[in-house]
Amino acid sequence: MIDINESVMQFLLAFVVVGPLLGAVAALLPAPPGLKGKSPAQAVLRHGVTVTGVILIAAIALALGFDHDHPSKMQATTDISWIPALDVRIHLGVDGISLPLLVLTALLTFLCALYSYFKPPSGPSPKAFVALLLLLESGTLATFAVLDLLLFFLAFETVLVPMYFLIARWGGEGRTRAAWKFILFTLLGSVVMLLGLLLIGLKAGTFDMVALATDNGRSLTASVQVIAVLAIGIGLAVKTPMWPLHSWLPDAHTAAPTVGSVMLAGVLLKMGTYGFVRILLPVAPHGFHTFAPYLAAFAVVGIIYGSLACLALAKRGVKGDLKRLIAYSSVGHMGFVLLGIATMTPTGVNGALFANIAHGLITGLLFFLVGAVKDRTGSTDLDTLAEETGAALYGRAPRLGGLLAFGAVASLGLPGLAGFWGEMLSLFGAFKPAAGLSRPAFLTFMAVGAFGTLLTAAYMLIVVRRVCMGGAEQERPELADVRGYEFAAWTPLVTLTVLAGLWPKALLGLTDPAVQQLLAGGTR
Repeated sequence: MIDINESVMQFLLAFVVVGPLLGAVAALLPAPPGLKGKSPAQAVLRHGVTVTGVILIAAIALALGFDHDHPSKMQATTDISWIPALDVRIHLGVDGISLPLLVLTALLTFLCALYSYFKPPSGPSPKAFVALLLLLESGTLATFAVLDLLLFFLAFETVLVPMYFLIARWGGEGRTRAAWKFILFTLLGSVVMLLGLLLIGLKAGTFDMVALATDNGRSLTASVQVIAVLAIGIGLAVKTPMWPLHSWLPDAHTAAPTVGSVMLAGVLLKMGTYGFVRILLPVAPHGFHTFAPYLAAFAVVGIIYGSLACLALAKRGVKGDLKRLIAYSSVGHMGFVLLGIATMTPTGVNGALFANIAHGLITGLLFFLVGAVKDRTGSTDLDTLAEETGAALYGRAPRLGGLLAFGAVASLGLPGLAGFWGEMLSLFGAFKPAAGLSRPAFLTFMAVGAFGTLLTAAYMLIVVRRVCMGGAEQERPELADVRGYEFAAWTPLVTLTVLAGLWPKALLGLTDPAVQQLLAGGTR
Protein backbone atom coordinates (compact mmCIF):
# COMPACT_ATOMS: atom_id res chain seq x y z
CA MET A 1 0.00 0.00 0.00
CA ILE A 2 1.20 3.50 -0.86
CA ASP A 3 0.20 6.36 1.44
CA ILE A 4 -1.83 8.66 -0.81
CA ASN A 5 -3.69 11.71 0.43
CA GLU A 6 -7.48 11.24 0.66
CA SER A 7 -8.12 14.16 -1.67
CA VAL A 8 -5.86 12.55 -4.26
CA MET A 9 -7.79 9.29 -3.85
CA GLN A 10 -11.06 11.19 -4.36
CA PHE A 11 -9.67 12.73 -7.53
CA LEU A 12 -8.44 9.37 -8.80
CA LEU A 13 -11.83 7.71 -8.35
CA ALA A 14 -13.69 10.63 -9.94
CA PHE A 15 -11.21 10.64 -12.83
CA VAL A 16 -11.57 6.87 -13.34
CA VAL A 17 -15.34 7.32 -13.68
CA VAL A 18 -15.46 10.54 -15.73
CA GLY A 19 -12.22 10.20 -17.73
CA PRO A 20 -13.51 7.68 -20.29
CA LEU A 21 -16.60 9.86 -20.88
CA LEU A 22 -14.40 12.86 -21.66
CA GLY A 23 -12.28 10.64 -23.89
CA ALA A 24 -15.39 9.48 -25.75
CA VAL A 25 -16.34 13.10 -26.50
CA ALA A 26 -12.78 13.87 -27.60
CA ALA A 27 -12.77 10.87 -29.94
CA LEU A 28 -15.61 12.43 -31.92
CA LEU A 29 -13.79 15.74 -32.45
CA PRO A 30 -12.30 16.45 -35.90
CA ALA A 31 -8.79 16.05 -34.52
CA PRO A 32 -8.80 13.78 -31.46
CA PRO A 33 -6.09 14.73 -28.97
CA GLY A 34 -4.48 11.31 -29.16
CA LEU A 35 -1.08 10.50 -30.58
CA LYS A 36 -0.75 11.15 -34.30
CA GLY A 37 -1.10 8.22 -36.64
CA LYS A 38 -0.56 7.51 -40.31
CA SER A 39 -4.28 8.03 -40.95
CA PRO A 40 -7.29 9.50 -39.10
CA ALA A 41 -8.51 5.96 -38.34
CA GLN A 42 -5.19 4.99 -36.79
CA ALA A 43 -5.08 8.24 -34.82
CA VAL A 44 -8.47 7.71 -33.21
CA LEU A 45 -7.68 4.06 -32.40
CA ARG A 46 -4.44 5.23 -30.79
CA HIS A 47 -6.47 7.79 -28.87
CA GLY A 48 -8.57 4.93 -27.49
CA VAL A 49 -5.44 3.07 -26.35
CA THR A 50 -4.09 6.24 -24.74
CA VAL A 51 -7.27 7.08 -22.82
CA THR A 52 -7.92 3.53 -21.60
CA GLY A 53 -4.25 3.20 -20.67
CA VAL A 54 -4.38 6.36 -18.54
CA ILE A 55 -7.58 5.13 -16.88
CA LEU A 56 -5.92 1.78 -16.12
CA ILE A 57 -2.93 3.57 -14.55
CA ALA A 58 -5.32 5.67 -12.44
CA ALA A 59 -7.21 2.52 -11.35
CA ILE A 60 -3.93 0.82 -10.37
CA ALA A 61 -2.87 3.94 -8.43
CA LEU A 62 -6.26 3.86 -6.69
CA ALA A 63 -5.68 0.21 -5.77
CA LEU A 64 -2.17 0.94 -4.50
CA GLY A 65 -3.41 3.85 -2.40
CA PHE A 66 -6.33 1.85 -1.02
CA ASP A 67 -6.11 1.15 2.71
CA HIS A 68 -5.87 -2.65 2.60
CA ASP A 69 -5.97 -2.81 6.39
CA HIS A 70 -9.57 -1.53 6.35
CA PRO A 71 -11.14 -2.89 3.13
CA SER A 72 -14.65 -2.78 4.63
CA LYS A 73 -14.46 1.02 4.86
CA MET A 74 -15.68 3.15 1.95
CA GLN A 75 -12.66 5.05 0.68
CA ALA A 76 -11.99 7.85 -1.83
CA THR A 77 -15.54 9.06 -1.16
CA THR A 78 -17.18 12.05 -2.81
CA ASP A 79 -20.62 13.11 -1.59
CA ILE A 80 -22.28 16.11 -3.27
CA SER A 81 -25.97 17.01 -3.27
CA TRP A 82 -27.43 16.71 -6.78
CA ILE A 83 -31.26 16.69 -6.58
CA PRO A 84 -32.13 17.97 -3.07
CA ALA A 85 -35.88 17.42 -3.47
CA LEU A 86 -35.32 13.65 -3.78
CA ASP A 87 -32.15 13.58 -1.67
CA VAL A 88 -30.25 12.24 -4.69
CA ARG A 89 -26.52 12.76 -4.31
CA ILE A 90 -23.41 12.34 -6.43
CA HIS A 91 -21.95 9.84 -4.01
CA LEU A 92 -18.87 7.86 -5.04
CA GLY A 93 -16.76 5.44 -3.06
CA VAL A 94 -14.83 2.19 -3.25
CA ASP A 95 -14.33 -0.72 -0.85
CA GLY A 96 -12.99 -4.26 -0.99
CA ILE A 97 -16.04 -5.44 -2.96
CA SER A 98 -15.97 -2.84 -5.73
CA LEU A 99 -12.20 -2.24 -6.08
CA PRO A 100 -11.38 -5.53 -7.88
CA LEU A 101 -14.24 -4.93 -10.33
CA LEU A 102 -13.01 -1.41 -11.08
CA VAL A 103 -9.50 -2.66 -11.84
CA LEU A 104 -10.84 -5.59 -13.92
CA THR A 105 -12.99 -3.22 -16.00
CA ALA A 106 -10.12 -0.80 -16.60
CA LEU A 107 -7.80 -3.68 -17.56
CA LEU A 108 -10.17 -5.40 -19.99
CA THR A 109 -11.12 -2.13 -21.69
CA PHE A 110 -7.46 -1.25 -22.20
CA LEU A 111 -6.71 -4.71 -23.61
CA CYS A 112 -9.71 -4.39 -25.96
CA ALA A 113 -8.51 -0.97 -27.15
CA LEU A 114 -4.97 -2.32 -27.67
CA TYR A 115 -6.28 -5.32 -29.60
CA SER A 116 -8.49 -3.08 -31.75
CA TYR A 117 -5.57 -0.80 -32.60
CA PHE A 118 -3.69 -3.65 -34.25
CA LYS A 119 -6.81 -5.48 -35.44
CA PRO A 120 -9.25 -2.68 -36.34
CA PRO A 121 -12.90 -3.78 -36.37
CA SER A 122 -14.49 -4.09 -39.79
CA GLY A 123 -17.44 -1.75 -39.94
CA PRO A 124 -18.37 1.92 -39.83
CA SER A 125 -16.29 4.84 -38.55
CA PRO A 126 -13.49 4.02 -36.07
CA LYS A 127 -14.38 7.30 -34.34
CA ALA A 128 -17.76 5.95 -33.36
CA PHE A 129 -16.27 2.61 -32.31
CA VAL A 130 -13.73 4.21 -29.95
CA ALA A 131 -16.32 6.63 -28.55
CA LEU A 132 -18.74 3.78 -27.84
CA LEU A 133 -16.03 1.65 -26.20
CA LEU A 134 -15.08 4.55 -23.91
CA LEU A 135 -18.72 5.31 -23.10
CA LEU A 136 -19.19 1.64 -22.24
CA GLU A 137 -16.18 1.80 -19.92
CA SER A 138 -17.42 4.95 -18.21
CA GLY A 139 -20.87 3.50 -17.54
CA THR A 140 -19.47 0.25 -16.20
CA LEU A 141 -16.94 1.93 -13.92
CA ALA A 142 -19.65 4.26 -12.64
CA THR A 143 -21.88 1.28 -11.82
CA PHE A 144 -19.19 -0.09 -9.49
CA ALA A 145 -18.33 3.29 -7.93
CA VAL A 146 -21.64 5.10 -7.30
CA LEU A 147 -23.37 4.85 -3.91
CA ASP A 148 -26.78 6.28 -4.78
CA LEU A 149 -29.61 4.08 -6.05
CA LEU A 150 -30.72 6.42 -8.83
CA LEU A 151 -27.15 7.07 -9.97
CA PHE A 152 -26.64 3.30 -9.95
CA PHE A 153 -29.64 2.91 -12.24
CA LEU A 154 -28.41 5.64 -14.62
CA ALA A 155 -24.95 4.07 -14.83
CA PHE A 156 -26.50 0.61 -15.19
CA GLU A 157 -28.51 1.82 -18.18
CA THR A 158 -25.72 3.83 -19.77
CA VAL A 159 -23.93 0.71 -20.93
CA LEU A 160 -26.91 -0.54 -22.94
CA VAL A 161 -26.62 2.01 -25.74
CA PRO A 162 -22.93 1.50 -26.61
CA MET A 163 -23.22 -2.29 -26.38
CA TYR A 164 -26.28 -2.25 -28.65
CA PHE A 165 -24.41 -0.30 -31.33
CA LEU A 166 -21.22 -2.35 -30.96
CA ILE A 167 -23.26 -5.46 -31.75
CA ALA A 168 -25.55 -3.92 -34.38
CA ARG A 169 -22.88 -2.03 -36.34
CA TRP A 170 -19.67 -4.06 -35.89
CA GLY A 171 -21.11 -7.54 -35.28
CA GLY A 172 -21.27 -10.54 -37.55
CA GLU A 173 -24.11 -12.58 -39.00
CA GLY A 174 -27.45 -12.02 -37.27
CA ARG A 175 -26.20 -8.89 -35.53
CA THR A 176 -29.37 -6.82 -35.94
CA ARG A 177 -31.63 -9.44 -34.37
CA ALA A 178 -29.12 -10.11 -31.59
CA ALA A 179 -28.74 -6.41 -30.80
CA TRP A 180 -32.51 -5.88 -30.63
CA LYS A 181 -32.94 -8.94 -28.42
CA PHE A 182 -30.21 -7.67 -26.10
CA ILE A 183 -31.69 -4.19 -25.76
CA LEU A 184 -35.31 -5.34 -25.34
CA PHE A 185 -34.53 -7.92 -22.66
CA THR A 186 -32.33 -5.60 -20.64
CA LEU A 187 -34.61 -2.57 -20.98
CA LEU A 188 -37.69 -4.49 -19.87
CA GLY A 189 -35.78 -5.83 -16.89
CA SER A 190 -34.53 -2.35 -16.06
CA VAL A 191 -38.03 -0.86 -16.01
CA VAL A 192 -39.06 -3.34 -13.32
CA MET A 193 -35.80 -2.71 -11.45
CA LEU A 194 -36.39 1.07 -11.42
CA LEU A 195 -39.76 0.56 -9.76
CA GLY A 196 -38.09 -1.48 -7.02
CA LEU A 197 -35.34 1.11 -6.50
CA LEU A 198 -37.91 3.91 -6.26
CA LEU A 199 -39.95 1.88 -3.77
CA ILE A 200 -36.93 1.47 -1.49
CA GLY A 201 -35.85 5.10 -1.77
CA LEU A 202 -39.28 6.56 -1.14
CA LYS A 203 -40.16 4.22 1.74
CA ALA A 204 -36.77 4.59 3.45
CA GLY A 205 -36.55 8.33 2.79
CA THR A 206 -33.14 8.13 1.11
CA PHE A 207 -31.47 6.73 -1.98
CA ASP A 208 -28.05 6.65 -0.33
CA MET A 209 -26.75 3.08 -0.53
CA VAL A 210 -24.43 3.44 2.48
CA ALA A 211 -27.21 4.76 4.70
CA LEU A 212 -29.58 2.05 3.47
CA ALA A 213 -27.01 -0.68 4.09
CA THR A 214 -26.35 0.64 7.60
CA ASP A 215 -30.09 0.70 8.29
CA ASN A 216 -30.13 -2.96 7.15
CA GLY A 217 -33.81 -2.93 6.20
CA ARG A 218 -35.08 -1.71 9.58
CA SER A 219 -37.00 1.19 7.98
CA LEU A 220 -38.63 -1.10 5.41
CA THR A 221 -41.54 -3.39 6.20
CA ALA A 222 -41.32 -7.07 5.31
CA SER A 223 -43.82 -6.68 2.46
CA VAL A 224 -41.91 -3.71 0.99
CA GLN A 225 -38.68 -5.71 1.12
CA VAL A 226 -40.25 -8.70 -0.62
CA ILE A 227 -41.71 -6.55 -3.42
CA ALA A 228 -38.47 -4.59 -3.83
CA VAL A 229 -36.30 -7.72 -3.98
CA LEU A 230 -38.59 -9.28 -6.57
CA ALA A 231 -38.61 -6.17 -8.77
CA ILE A 232 -34.91 -5.31 -8.48
CA GLY A 233 -33.92 -8.97 -8.64
CA ILE A 234 -35.64 -9.46 -12.01
CA GLY A 235 -33.73 -6.55 -13.52
CA LEU A 236 -30.42 -7.76 -12.10
CA ALA A 237 -31.12 -11.37 -13.10
CA VAL A 238 -31.61 -10.38 -16.75
CA LYS A 239 -28.19 -8.71 -16.83
CA THR A 240 -26.45 -11.56 -14.93
CA PRO A 241 -27.99 -13.55 -16.83
CA MET A 242 -29.96 -16.06 -14.78
CA TRP A 243 -31.87 -18.95 -16.32
CA PRO A 244 -34.54 -18.62 -17.77
CA LEU A 245 -33.84 -14.91 -18.51
CA HIS A 246 -30.64 -15.74 -20.35
CA SER A 247 -31.81 -16.28 -23.93
CA TRP A 248 -30.46 -12.93 -25.18
CA LEU A 249 -26.90 -13.85 -24.22
CA PRO A 250 -25.93 -16.59 -26.74
CA ASP A 251 -27.20 -14.53 -29.69
CA ALA A 252 -25.44 -11.39 -28.45
CA HIS A 253 -22.11 -13.18 -27.97
CA THR A 254 -22.31 -15.01 -31.28
CA ALA A 255 -23.01 -11.84 -33.25
CA ALA A 256 -20.77 -9.42 -31.30
CA PRO A 257 -17.27 -8.49 -32.49
CA THR A 258 -14.41 -9.94 -30.47
CA VAL A 259 -13.96 -6.93 -28.18
CA GLY A 260 -17.73 -6.73 -27.72
CA SER A 261 -17.83 -10.33 -26.50
CA VAL A 262 -14.86 -9.71 -24.19
CA MET A 263 -16.53 -6.68 -22.60
CA LEU A 264 -19.93 -8.34 -22.40
CA ALA A 265 -18.65 -11.48 -20.68
CA GLY A 266 -15.81 -9.93 -18.74
CA VAL A 267 -17.55 -6.84 -17.37
CA LEU A 268 -21.24 -6.36 -18.15
CA LEU A 269 -22.40 -9.67 -16.68
CA LYS A 270 -20.76 -8.66 -13.38
CA MET A 271 -23.03 -5.65 -13.00
CA GLY A 272 -26.05 -7.81 -12.21
CA THR A 273 -24.37 -9.94 -9.55
CA TYR A 274 -22.73 -6.84 -8.06
CA GLY A 275 -26.19 -5.33 -7.63
CA PHE A 276 -27.35 -8.42 -5.73
CA VAL A 277 -24.43 -8.06 -3.29
CA ARG A 278 -24.29 -4.26 -3.00
CA ILE A 279 -28.03 -3.51 -2.88
CA LEU A 280 -30.29 -6.46 -2.11
CA LEU A 281 -28.26 -8.33 0.52
CA PRO A 282 -27.73 -5.38 2.91
CA VAL A 283 -30.71 -3.14 2.06
CA ALA A 284 -33.52 -5.72 2.08
CA PRO A 285 -32.18 -8.77 3.98
CA HIS A 286 -35.61 -10.10 4.97
CA GLY A 287 -36.92 -9.93 1.42
CA PHE A 288 -33.73 -11.51 0.08
CA HIS A 289 -33.98 -14.28 2.67
CA THR A 290 -37.49 -15.05 1.39
CA PHE A 291 -36.32 -15.47 -2.20
CA ALA A 292 -32.86 -17.00 -1.52
CA PRO A 293 -33.98 -20.65 -1.97
CA TYR A 294 -35.66 -19.80 -5.28
CA LEU A 295 -32.58 -17.89 -6.45
CA ALA A 296 -30.42 -20.90 -5.57
CA ALA A 297 -32.78 -23.23 -7.42
CA PHE A 298 -32.68 -21.10 -10.58
CA ALA A 299 -28.91 -20.88 -10.21
CA VAL A 300 -28.33 -24.65 -10.19
CA VAL A 301 -30.80 -25.16 -13.04
CA GLY A 302 -28.72 -22.62 -14.96
CA ILE A 303 -25.54 -24.54 -14.13
CA ILE A 304 -26.92 -27.80 -15.50
CA TYR A 305 -28.74 -26.20 -18.42
CA GLY A 306 -25.67 -24.24 -19.53
CA SER A 307 -23.45 -27.32 -19.27
CA LEU A 308 -25.86 -29.56 -21.18
CA ALA A 309 -26.25 -26.92 -23.90
CA CYS A 310 -22.45 -26.78 -24.21
CA LEU A 311 -22.24 -30.57 -24.40
CA ALA A 312 -24.85 -30.58 -27.16
CA LEU A 313 -22.97 -27.91 -29.10
CA ALA A 314 -19.67 -29.77 -28.67
CA LYS A 315 -21.01 -32.99 -30.20
CA ARG A 316 -19.78 -33.97 -33.64
CA GLY A 317 -22.31 -33.38 -36.40
CA VAL A 318 -24.15 -30.62 -34.51
CA LYS A 319 -23.92 -27.07 -35.84
CA GLY A 320 -22.00 -25.87 -32.81
CA ASP A 321 -20.50 -22.39 -32.83
CA LEU A 322 -17.52 -22.03 -30.48
CA LYS A 323 -18.53 -18.50 -29.45
CA ARG A 324 -22.04 -19.70 -28.71
CA LEU A 325 -20.66 -22.56 -26.63
CA ILE A 326 -18.60 -20.19 -24.49
CA ALA A 327 -21.66 -17.96 -24.11
CA TYR A 328 -23.69 -20.88 -22.75
CA SER A 329 -20.79 -21.74 -20.45
CA SER A 330 -21.20 -18.26 -18.95
CA VAL A 331 -24.78 -19.13 -17.99
CA GLY A 332 -23.38 -22.05 -15.99
CA HIS A 333 -20.51 -20.10 -14.44
CA MET A 334 -22.74 -17.23 -13.39
CA GLY A 335 -25.02 -19.85 -11.83
CA PHE A 336 -22.24 -20.57 -9.33
CA VAL A 337 -22.03 -16.85 -8.57
CA LEU A 338 -25.76 -16.67 -7.89
CA LEU A 339 -25.64 -19.84 -5.77
CA GLY A 340 -22.92 -18.33 -3.60
CA ILE A 341 -24.92 -15.12 -3.12
CA ALA A 342 -28.09 -17.09 -2.32
CA THR A 343 -26.41 -18.82 0.63
CA MET A 344 -26.22 -15.44 2.42
CA THR A 345 -23.01 -16.60 4.12
CA PRO A 346 -19.55 -14.97 4.09
CA THR A 347 -18.10 -18.10 2.49
CA GLY A 348 -20.68 -18.19 -0.30
CA VAL A 349 -20.66 -14.45 -1.05
CA ASN A 350 -16.85 -14.33 -1.07
CA GLY A 351 -16.91 -17.28 -3.45
CA ALA A 352 -19.37 -15.44 -5.68
CA LEU A 353 -17.18 -12.33 -5.80
CA PHE A 354 -14.08 -14.43 -6.51
CA ALA A 355 -15.90 -16.34 -9.25
CA ASN A 356 -16.96 -13.00 -10.77
CA ILE A 357 -13.36 -11.88 -11.18
CA ALA A 358 -12.17 -15.31 -12.32
CA HIS A 359 -14.91 -15.50 -14.95
CA GLY A 360 -14.00 -12.05 -16.25
CA LEU A 361 -10.35 -13.03 -16.69
CA ILE A 362 -10.88 -16.52 -18.12
CA THR A 363 -13.87 -15.89 -20.38
CA GLY A 364 -12.36 -12.64 -21.60
CA LEU A 365 -9.28 -14.62 -22.61
CA LEU A 366 -11.39 -17.32 -24.29
CA PHE A 367 -13.27 -14.81 -26.43
CA PHE A 368 -9.99 -13.19 -27.47
CA LEU A 369 -8.70 -16.63 -28.48
CA VAL A 370 -11.85 -17.59 -30.37
CA GLY A 371 -11.64 -14.28 -32.25
CA ALA A 372 -8.06 -15.13 -33.21
CA VAL A 373 -9.09 -18.60 -34.39
CA LYS A 374 -11.83 -17.06 -36.54
CA ASP A 375 -9.36 -14.56 -38.05
CA ARG A 376 -7.09 -17.42 -39.09
CA THR A 377 -9.61 -20.04 -40.22
CA GLY A 378 -12.62 -17.88 -41.18
CA SER A 379 -14.98 -19.88 -38.97
CA THR A 380 -15.96 -20.64 -35.38
CA ASP A 381 -18.07 -23.69 -36.29
CA LEU A 382 -16.69 -26.67 -34.41
CA ASP A 383 -17.23 -29.18 -37.23
CA THR A 384 -15.54 -26.84 -39.70
CA LEU A 385 -12.62 -26.29 -37.35
CA ALA A 386 -12.15 -29.96 -36.58
CA GLU A 387 -12.81 -31.47 -39.99
CA GLU A 388 -12.74 -29.22 -43.03
CA THR A 389 -9.81 -27.05 -41.99
CA GLY A 390 -8.20 -29.67 -39.82
CA ALA A 391 -7.49 -27.03 -37.21
CA ALA A 392 -5.24 -29.21 -34.98
CA LEU A 393 -3.94 -26.07 -33.36
CA TYR A 394 -1.23 -27.89 -31.41
CA GLY A 395 0.51 -28.72 -34.67
CA ARG A 396 -0.40 -25.72 -36.82
CA ALA A 397 -0.22 -22.91 -34.26
CA PRO A 398 1.17 -24.45 -31.06
CA ARG A 399 1.17 -21.33 -28.88
CA LEU A 400 -2.39 -20.46 -29.86
CA GLY A 401 -3.48 -24.05 -29.27
CA GLY A 402 -1.74 -24.10 -25.91
CA LEU A 403 -3.43 -20.88 -24.83
CA LEU A 404 -6.84 -22.20 -25.87
CA ALA A 405 -6.23 -25.38 -23.89
CA PHE A 406 -5.13 -23.25 -20.91
CA GLY A 407 -8.31 -21.18 -21.11
CA ALA A 408 -10.41 -24.34 -21.29
CA VAL A 409 -8.85 -26.01 -18.24
CA ALA A 410 -9.05 -22.72 -16.32
CA SER A 411 -12.73 -22.50 -17.21
CA LEU A 412 -13.45 -26.02 -15.99
CA GLY A 413 -12.04 -25.10 -12.58
CA LEU A 414 -8.65 -26.80 -12.50
CA PRO A 415 -7.13 -26.45 -8.99
CA GLY A 416 -4.32 -23.91 -8.98
CA LEU A 417 -6.11 -21.58 -11.40
CA ALA A 418 -8.58 -18.79 -10.63
CA GLY A 419 -11.69 -20.66 -11.76
CA PHE A 420 -11.35 -23.23 -8.96
CA TRP A 421 -11.75 -21.09 -5.85
CA GLY A 422 -14.93 -19.21 -6.64
CA GLU A 423 -16.92 -22.30 -7.55
CA MET A 424 -15.62 -24.31 -4.59
CA LEU A 425 -16.36 -21.54 -2.08
CA SER A 426 -19.86 -21.14 -3.50
CA LEU A 427 -20.45 -24.88 -3.02
CA PHE A 428 -18.99 -24.74 0.50
CA GLY A 429 -21.36 -21.86 1.28
CA ALA A 430 -24.29 -24.03 0.17
CA PHE A 431 -23.09 -26.79 2.51
CA LYS A 432 -24.03 -24.61 5.48
CA PRO A 433 -26.34 -21.73 4.41
CA ALA A 434 -27.42 -18.81 6.56
CA ALA A 435 -29.69 -19.39 9.56
CA GLY A 436 -33.31 -19.87 8.56
CA LEU A 437 -32.54 -21.30 5.14
CA SER A 438 -33.34 -24.97 4.53
CA ARG A 439 -30.09 -26.91 4.80
CA PRO A 440 -31.45 -30.04 3.07
CA ALA A 441 -32.51 -27.90 0.10
CA PHE A 442 -29.11 -26.21 -0.11
CA LEU A 443 -27.31 -29.54 0.26
CA THR A 444 -29.30 -30.67 -2.77
CA PHE A 445 -28.32 -27.49 -4.62
CA MET A 446 -24.67 -28.14 -3.67
CA ALA A 447 -24.80 -31.69 -5.06
CA VAL A 448 -26.41 -30.53 -8.31
CA GLY A 449 -23.85 -27.74 -8.65
CA ALA A 450 -20.99 -30.17 -8.02
CA PHE A 451 -22.36 -32.40 -10.79
CA GLY A 452 -22.32 -29.32 -13.02
CA THR A 453 -18.56 -29.02 -12.53
CA LEU A 454 -18.19 -32.53 -14.00
CA LEU A 455 -20.27 -31.56 -17.02
CA THR A 456 -18.14 -28.45 -17.46
CA ALA A 457 -14.99 -30.56 -17.51
CA ALA A 458 -16.59 -32.90 -20.06
CA TYR A 459 -17.52 -30.28 -22.66
CA MET A 460 -14.32 -28.27 -22.26
CA LEU A 461 -12.17 -31.35 -22.79
CA ILE A 462 -14.22 -32.25 -25.88
CA VAL A 463 -13.57 -28.76 -27.26
CA VAL A 464 -9.84 -29.08 -26.62
CA ARG A 465 -9.72 -32.49 -28.28
CA ARG A 466 -11.66 -31.40 -31.36
CA VAL A 467 -10.11 -27.99 -31.94
CA CYS A 468 -6.60 -28.26 -30.59
CA MET A 469 -5.91 -31.88 -31.48
CA GLY A 470 -7.92 -31.76 -34.72
CA GLY A 471 -9.61 -34.44 -36.75
CA ALA A 472 -7.96 -34.30 -40.16
CA GLU A 473 -4.99 -36.56 -40.72
CA GLN A 474 -3.59 -35.05 -43.90
CA GLU A 475 -0.92 -32.37 -43.85
CA ARG A 476 -2.22 -28.84 -43.50
CA PRO A 477 -0.40 -25.53 -43.93
CA GLU A 478 0.64 -23.83 -40.73
CA LEU A 479 -1.50 -21.07 -39.29
CA ALA A 480 -0.12 -17.78 -38.04
CA ASP A 481 0.73 -18.30 -34.40
CA VAL A 482 0.32 -15.75 -31.60
CA ARG A 483 1.28 -12.30 -32.85
CA GLY A 484 3.02 -9.65 -30.77
CA TYR A 485 -0.07 -7.54 -30.09
CA GLU A 486 -2.07 -10.66 -29.20
CA PHE A 487 0.64 -11.69 -26.78
CA ALA A 488 0.49 -8.23 -25.17
CA ALA A 489 -3.30 -8.36 -24.88
CA TRP A 490 -3.53 -11.91 -23.51
CA THR A 491 -0.51 -12.18 -21.19
CA PRO A 492 -2.05 -10.10 -18.35
CA LEU A 493 -5.15 -12.33 -18.34
CA VAL A 494 -3.09 -15.54 -18.24
CA THR A 495 -0.82 -14.14 -15.52
CA LEU A 496 -3.68 -12.97 -13.30
CA THR A 497 -5.53 -16.28 -13.77
CA VAL A 498 -2.48 -18.13 -12.45
CA LEU A 499 -1.74 -15.66 -9.65
CA ALA A 500 -5.35 -15.63 -8.42
CA GLY A 501 -5.35 -19.42 -8.43
CA LEU A 502 -2.08 -19.74 -6.52
CA TRP A 503 -2.63 -16.82 -4.14
CA PRO A 504 -6.38 -16.43 -3.56
CA LYS A 505 -5.75 -14.48 -0.35
CA ALA A 506 -4.85 -11.42 -2.43
CA LEU A 507 -8.47 -11.13 -3.52
CA LEU A 508 -10.22 -12.74 -0.56
CA GLY A 509 -8.32 -10.47 1.82
CA LEU A 510 -10.06 -7.53 0.14
CA THR A 511 -13.55 -8.93 -0.12
CA ASP A 512 -13.93 -10.88 3.14
CA PRO A 513 -13.91 -8.00 5.66
CA ALA A 514 -16.29 -6.01 3.45
CA VAL A 515 -18.62 -9.00 3.06
CA GLN A 516 -18.54 -9.75 6.79
CA GLN A 517 -19.58 -6.19 7.59
CA LEU A 518 -22.16 -6.07 4.80
CA LEU A 519 -23.88 -9.23 6.06
CA ALA A 520 -23.68 -8.01 9.65
CA GLY A 521 -25.66 -4.93 8.69
CA GLY A 522 -23.92 -2.06 7.05
CA THR A 523 -21.11 -0.41 5.15
CA ARG A 524 -19.30 2.46 6.79
